[in-house]
Amino acid sequence: MADILHRIGVENVSPEQVYDALTTLDGLAGWWTEKTAGSTEPGGVIELRFRPGGFDMKVVDLDPGRQVRWEVVAGPQEWIGTHVQWDLRQDGDYTIVLFTHEGWREPVEFMNHCSTKWAAFLLSLKQLLETGEGAPDPRDVKISDWH
Repeated sequence: MADILHRIGVENVSPEQVYDALTTLDGLAGWWTEKTAGSTEPGGVIELRFRPGGFDMKVVDLDPGRQVRWEVVAGPQEWIGTHVQWDLRQDGDYTIVLFTHEGWREPVEFMNHCSTKWAAFLLSLKQLLETGEGAPDPRDVKISDWH
């Protein structure tokens, strides 16, 4: 198994504000993809659509201001059954976001692509929370022919 790991600090923003950006449809649409639908409640499924395709995330666990955990239930074959987890904590003037996309069966080239895209979207999340405007799909950084 292989995992994607990232860390960002969001300045002058509380863990609760980051949590809201991860657990509301408007929040997700502000930094990840404008085509976001579904239910963000525990047991619900969030439907995320991008130009090259999309995926569905089942909300597995929510701990307000501290943690969000999803399971990929539809999308690229390499993603199905993997988990995405966000751990949040305050550290001085920053909310630290520890991101994990865990459970990849093997580190295929698509995983490299996804790691870079996750990094770009994490910076979009940071930008949204610090400036009020993120760069969700379709306004995100294009990194290759896979988008």
